[in-house]
Formats: sequence, structure tokens, C-alpha cells
Amino acid sequence: MSPGALPPRGIPSGLRRALTFWRRSIQARVVASTLVLSAVVVSIVGWYLLQQTRQGLLDHRVAAVVAEANNETTEARNRLAAAPGTDIDAASQQRELVEPIIERGLTRGFDVVLAGPVGEGGRIADGGAESTPGLDLASVPTSLEAHFDRIAGTAWTYTRIRSTGNSGVETDTPGVVVGSQVTLRADGGTYTLYYLFPLDEERQTLALVTRALLTAAVLLLVLVAGMTWLVTRQVVTPIRMARQVAERLASGQLQERLRVAGEDDLARLATSFNQMASNLQRQIRQLEELSRVQRRFVSDVSHELRTPLTTVRMASDVLHDARHDFDPVTARAAELLQTELDRFETLLVDLLEISRFDAGAAVLDAEDVNLVDVAHRVVDMTRPLAEQRGVHVVVQAPSHPCLAEADVRRVERIVRNLVTNAIDHAESRGPEPEVVIQVAGDDHAAAVAVRDYGVGLAPGEAAMVFNRFWRADPARARTSGGTGLGLAISLEDTHLHGGWLQAWGRPGRGAQFRLTLPRRAGTPLRQSPLPLVPSDAEEVVS
Repeated sequence: MSPGALPPRGIPSGLRRALTFWRRSIQARVVASTLVLSAVVVSIVGWYLLQQTRQGLLDHRVAAVVAEANNETTEARNRLAAAPGTDIDAASQQRELVEPIIERGLTRGFDVVLAGPVGEGGRIADGGAESTPGLDLASVPTSLEAHFDRIAGTAWTYTRIRSTGNSGVETDTPGVVVGSQVTLRADGGTYTLYYLFPLDEERQTLALVTRALLTAAVLLLVLVAGMTWLVTRQVVTPIRMARQVAERLASGQLQERLRVAGEDDLARLATSFNQMASNLQRQIRQLEELSRVQRRFVSDVSHELRTPLTTVRMASDVLHDARHDFDPVTARAAELLQTELDRFETLLVDLLEISRFDAGAAVLDAEDVNLVDVAHRVVDMTRPLAEQRGVHVVVQAPSHPCLAEADVRRVERIVRNLVTNAIDHAESRGPEPEVVIQVAGDDHAAAVAVRDYGVGLAPGEAAMVFNRFWRADPARARTSGGTGLGLAISLEDTHLHGGWLQAWGRPGRGAQFRLTLPRRAGTPLRQSPLPLVPSDAEEVVS
């Protein structure tokens, strides 16, 4: 999941809160990362130390038990050398040889097995072996027995020592078995003595070292986590304070500032932040003052022009009514004067409407509006312009009403501006230019789309078309008498309804404007019943 992604809805609330905390807290991520890396390092070092300790203990123990076994074997050979070779049989000599070793083994903590002689039938499993009471003879590995199937020097290996004590309790412990050979004078045969030394002390020592290392590792990780938390807190706390101050600045509390303490990098950052905030506050106030002056200027000019405009309108009406009595040039001038006064009056109305939007004084008078009726009324209102341009306007709407809770005057003005703009830019794609108005709705939204097949929009112009006084082609005449504020006012009207007003276009393939309104005022929009890209557009999929 990425740092900016939200947790899925299906997970438990506790886990969701933990994921949210993890996503939002850089301090938690730094501490967790440090802990993971420290745990990996401590584990590697601890494993290496345990291996070295284990190997050292085993090496020391093996050296000690081999030396002790050699001493026992040397003493046994000395006793055999001193014994007469003909006064005793081989079995008695075996017992006299192994019994003192077994007794010493019981006091010193090792077991003994005597097997032989070397050759056919000399294995322990063949019977006749003398051993420490209770010892399982299978404790001697067969690999070591195979080594002594012939005369060989001292050898050792690891094994598992299994035995049964006097109380009947069976034990199974790791150990070392050392083998060496002696020769009996009674029969001249070579026998093998196996000494089995347990590794209980080494195992206990290794367990003690392991516990000590684990305890030290846990304490070290806790210490590292605490230190990391304190260190990151010194850095994260000023950042959090800066975030809080930035949020308050964004909410309009321009007087908020960071507290500066010290002369380090964070203090210099706080100083720079405060300087930036002061500059922004000064510039925002200047812009607000300029905007306020501009809005008041537009409003005052619009109101002040109404009186002289009324006077000029009265004079123009007189001249226009008497134009038939004038010469052709004067009559044409009277007609042009009337047309431009109409456009000037419309411009003043639009400027007053824009000033109301800028001042936040626009009010929505919502009621249930049938967008199908709105589309037909707009077609009737724009029919003279369409006939003048030779444009055929078609309405594609369902037979049932398509209702939305809206201000009918504003919605009608939006659709009228869109249709007028489409007629103004329509071009012929067949016998005559055509403008298509589509109306559709669903359970959550209602939409009106106006499609023309004119010059279209270049890439990037769909976002600019709603700017005030913007035109795709400045050299193109406004044959409909527009002021350049129609689409800007339409966008403000749409935002007042909580709706969408979007544009699509391709050069040479026309344009489509889509108005989407929620069924109920205040309900957020999620999708539109009509596509923004028309179905007859040849979209290039990259």
C-alpha cells in the first residue's frame, strides 16, 4: 500500500486505525525501520557469537575428554603389561581391565564399553561386550565401531548417550565418544575401549549464554527504540507544529506564526517560514483589497452606466423607429447603434451578475425543474438565431420528465448559453449545420449535453473555455452578440448548484458541453448520466 493510499474498508477498525497511524506518522516509521534493522544486526551478531561460543565449548570439551580417555587407556595398558599372560583367562582379564575404569567413570561422570577382539565377531552387537550398568550399547555409533574393525589409533565422534538410572528413568543426552585399543596378554587379542562423556555442562553453559544474549538483545532494542523515538521527536515536533500552523494559515488565520527557539537549522526554517507567511499575508491582503476595489468598481460602473444607457436607449429607439425616413447610410448607422446598445445592455447585466458571484451574494432559489422542458424552451428562444445561421437544433430527450432540484432561471441561462455558443460555432457536416441537445437522468443526477460539429477545441482549451472573455479564435466574430461572460457565468451558476460543467473538443471534430446537476440540492455527484466524450467522436486510444 503506498504512503498516500487509504486502508480497505473490509479490515477491522483497530487495524484500520493502526494503518492510518502508520501512514501519517513518520516518527513511527523511522522507529520501526530502525528497530527492524537493529533486530537484523543483533540477530546476526548474536548467532555468530553463539556459534563461536558453542564451537569453543565443544573444542575445549573434546580436547579434555580425549586427554582423559588417553590417560585411562595408558593406565589400562600399564596394568595389562604388569599382569602375567598365562595365569588368568581372557574373560577374567577383560573384567579386571574394565571394572576399575567403570568405577572411575561412575565417579567422574563418563560411561565405558569394552568390545572385541578386533576381527570377525568383534562388534558390540555380536555380544560379549562389558559396559557401565544401565548404558544402552547403541549409544556407540556404528561408524566409530567400523573404524575399529581393524587396529587403529584413538578416534572420537559425537553421539547421543542413552541410559537407564537406578530409579528406572531413561535419559538421552548429547555426548562425545572416544575409542582406543588395548591388547590382552591372556589371548593376544586387540580390544576397543569406548569412553562416553556427556555434554550436559556445555549444554547448560550454552543455554545460559543464549539467555544472556537474548536478554541483552531485548534491552538493546528497547534502548535503541527509545533513543530513536527521542531523536526523531526533536525533529518531528517542529515539523508537526509547522504543519498545524500551515493548516491554520490555509484556513484563513493569516496571523499564525511559528515559535522560534535557538539558532539551529530548525530555528532558521521556522524563521524562513514566518517570513514567507508574512509575505503571503501582505500579498493576500493586497489582492483582497484589489479584488474588493475591482468588484466595487465593476458594480459601481454597471450601476452608474444604467442612467446614461437608459437615455441613450430612448434616443436610439427614436432613431431606430424613424430609420426609414433616413438615407441608407444613416439608417444603417441607426440599426448598428440599436444592435450595439442591445449588446452593451447585456454586457452590463452580465457584469452585475459576475459582481454578485464575486461578492458571494448569489442566492439559489431551488425547486423541481424538468430539464426536458428547459431544453425545449431554450430551443424556442434560440430558434431565430439558429434560422439566421442556418443551423438545425435537435433535442434528444426521454419521454418522461427528467427532474432536478435547481433554480430554473439559472439552469435555463446555462443551457441557453451553451446552445447559443454551439450555434455560434456550428459548421456543416451534411446538408446543414446541426446542434444536438441530449437530456438524460438517473437516480442521483440529471444531465444536459450540447454537441456541435464546428471547429472544436485544441488540447488544453477545454479548461480555458470557461475563463472570462476567452475565445478559441480571437479573429472569429461573435455573431450571436455574446459578451464573452456567458460560459463564465454558466460555470458559476453550476457551482452554485453543486454540479459539473465540463467541455470536450477536438480540432475539426466539434465540441460537447455537459451540464450535470444532482437530483437533490446538496447531494455530492459521483457520476453523470451522459458521457462527456460523445459516442460519435473518433477517440484515439494511446
